[in-house]
Amino acid sequence: MRPSATAPPDVPSRSVDAEEGARLLRLATYLSVSVALVLIVAKGYAWWQTDSVAILASLVDSLMDAGASLLNLFAVRYALAPADASHRWGHGKAEAIAGLGQGLFIIASGLFLVSEATQRLLSPEPLSAFPVGVAVMVVTIVLTAGLVAVQSYVIRRTRSPAIRADSLHYRTDLLTNAAVLAALVFAQFGWPGVDPLFALAVAAYTLKAAWDIIVDAISELLDQELPETQREEIIRVARARPKVLGVHDLRTRSAGRVDFIELHLELDDHMPLMTAHEVSDDVEEAIMTAMPQADVMIHLDPVSLAEEQLDERIEAAEKAEVP
Repeated sequence: MRPSATAPPDVPSRSVDAEEGARLLRLATYLSVSVALVLIVAKGYAWWQTDSVAILASLVDSLMDAGASLLNLFAVRYALAPADASHRWGHGKAEAIAGLGQGLFIIASGLFLVSEATQRLLSPEPLSAFPVGVAVMVVTIVLTAGLVAVQSYVIRRTRSPAIRADSLHYRTDLLTNAAVLAALVFAQFGWPGVDPLFALAVAAYTLKAAWDIIVDAISELLDQELPETQREEIIRVARARPKVLGVHDLRTRSAGRVDFIELHLELDDHMPLMTAHEVSDDVEEAIMTAMPQADVMIHLDPVSLAEEQLDERIEAAEKAEVP
């Protein structure tokens, strides 16, 4: 019952407390907005100088990035607000809403790129100011790579879906910018038709990334269960604790950086209430050791067993105890 943010089980990372997690999330959101604004200015100048549709595609993508990053900033601030009387489960799903909004932003940018690239493909135009375009795209790649590195660190430490969505479209930007750089080089050597082709390829990848973001966000908003491997691990850990006779009615869901877990423990119906409470606390602590980001709720169910069956079940559970 003590939510804590950390990376998913398949990503090794030390867990962080709420204050440190909030600091990292704010750092990632402010840095994302700052980088997007710098890139808008740089790409706007490069497009004005080169008239490259690939650079225009990258510029539009950065404009969308800025809008999505601003949305992310406000959503993360709201999600970090503690639970209150109106939101007893906290505000974590604001991050999934932000991810959904980012996906829609990215779809809009992808469709715009398709339109512009198709028009340029039908009516090719020569590019100019090659050195300016190359310089801006190199700077863009360096800044974007730095931002993605910071976001990857924050994701490992906080497991934030909003930052994960933001990072996904900036990773797309890395491919976008590399494609633009290649298009400029090809155009310089007499292949101007490659410019809109690269823009179309970028648009296709952008739309695929948007789809992935939207699917993840909708899954969280609809309270999809945690992956089966995690559910099996929860049951295994709970059943392995001493005096636990069984586990049933496991329900799980995610909200932002927190996984909510509810389950029923089967205990001997002759067990004293104080002992049952201690067993419940032991199971909760074991689950949170395996999944530090979890918020665990346990219901106790009495089970009647013959004395010899009870002794056998308890002995088996004690042998299977996890450290």
